[in-house]
Amino acid sequence: MPVMRVKEIREMSSDDRMKKLDELRTELVRLRTMTGAGGSVENPARLKILRKSIARIMTVDHEETYGTGKTEEQKRKKK
Repeated sequence: MPVMRVKEIREMSSDDRMKKLDELRTELVRLRTMTGAGGSVENPARLKILRKSIARIMTVDHEETYGTGKTEEQKRKKK
């Protein structure tokens, strides 16, 4: 699975984001238990990718909930 971009996450509905968040957390727990039990993971960098993807989803969800994200006007001014 490729890295999830913020643009892709923002295009998802809230329900889709929560489903994806659950999937990623489940996979992260599975990989952590494998490494904790002394097993080897096929792609160790996957742990980092999962953590960052979870953080991105949670950030976008928080921005939508509290309205702290950048508006379109602020984005255009930056360019």
